[in-house]
Amino acid sequence: MKKIVVLFSGAGSNLAYLAEHLPAEGITIAAAVTNNPEAGGIAVARAHGIPLEVLDHRTFPDREAFDNALAEAVASYRPDLVVLAGYMRILTPAFTDRFRAINLHPSLLPRHKGLDAIRRSWEDEHPEGGVSVHRVTGELDGGAIILQCVVPKAGLDAAAYEQRIRRLEKTVLTEAVVQVLG
Repeated sequence: MKKIVVLFSGAGSNLAYLAEHLPAEGITIAAAVTNNPEAGGIAVARAHGIPLEVLDHRTFPDREAFDNALAEAVASYRPDLVVLAGYMRILTPAFTDRFRAINLHPSLLPRHKGLDAIRRSWEDEHPEGGVSVHRVTGELDGGAIILQCVVPKAGLDAAAYEQRIRRLEKTVLTEAVVQVLG
């Protein structure tokens, strides 16, 4: 069975979806790691019996020290892949050079790299937005794209558009994990 480690910072809805759908693909979540001790995903990990690491980035002197500790924690699980699923920190080479990792991003990259991508995508001139999964590199949202799915904006308001993006994230991320580990 292939093993992944999932990094998250928020509610954990993508973590829950992965936990429910990846075992059928022969993939297990070896651990979940968060940088946010108040993340809702902590309860998700516990509910699914996933080993959990909480590393509060605010307790480290700098980004590299945190990334070194994160890398050590992740390495202890010997994952075949690291999956960033709503992980809201930029990783340094202390981490990115050690692991094969992918990231979920709620826009059609290379448009709208970084934060607030759904709102920026909704407000741009393009008739569609979407979801991307890409390889993690030292460049913010700059790694090779593995998978993208388009969401047309026609007939949607901003709330409905965001809802479609959020629903699509789960299936696209799951498909990308299966594709990378296949």
